[in-house]
Amino acid sequence: MLRPITRDKFEQLIPTIATSAQYAHYWGEWKDLLNRLLISVVALVVVFLLGLALGQSAEGLVLLIAVISGLYWLWGPVYWASIRNRTIRRFRYSGFWQGQVLDVFVTEELISEEESFNEQGELIIVENRERRINLIVGDQTGFQMTIQAPLQRLHQMIKTGQVAELLVMSNRPDLSTIDKVSDVYLPGQNLWVGKYPWLQRDVFVEVSRELGKYSRSRYSRY
Repeated sequence: MLRPITRDKFEQLIPTIATSAQYAHYWGEWKDLLNRLLISVVALVVVFLLGLALGQSAEGLVLLIAVISGLYWLWGPVYWASIRNRTIRRFRYSGFWQGQVLDVFVTEELISEEESFNEQGELIIVENRERRINLIVGDQTGFQMTIQAPLQRLHQMIKTGQVAELLVMSNRPDLSTIDKVSDVYLPGQNLWVGKYPWLQRDVFVEVSRELGKYSRSRYSRY
């Protein structure tokens, strides 16, 4: 099932400012926090030197810039998540899609490579791999897509045949060409799956209750 949604609802689902889930995503791990702290410290040093060069005439401006720069470690995730949201808000049309899980399997993906040296001083390439869950979802029209996400313990709940819902985006008013999809919501398990939390989740749950409830019984027999 694919049903168009209004532009107003789309902008509620993909807000201009980062959601809490998006903030948590960009907050990252301790090394990401350390990187932001380092940027904040370097920025403060630059602002301090700038203040010395400009003198007391620009004291207020320098103080404002110093506060903003010093707190980059805190507001940085909001900024980067908001920038990412803008890239997806450019799509002119969107729709609520509902289907079911056709297959689920786990793969090991290469996420990065690092150069290092072994005990003999030889250069080696260290591969960083991550186990990921893969969901193939589809509907009765034959439309299928694969959603991938880092593997979590909660993913043990996912089974074939479960109802799957997501937001699709397109630049065509009839949604005949799908250019982008969001993370997947499994309403029966109240579970989200995806690499990035694109949606304002409480709003999508409301849309799911309004538009998805009429066809879930049909997919239970599909």
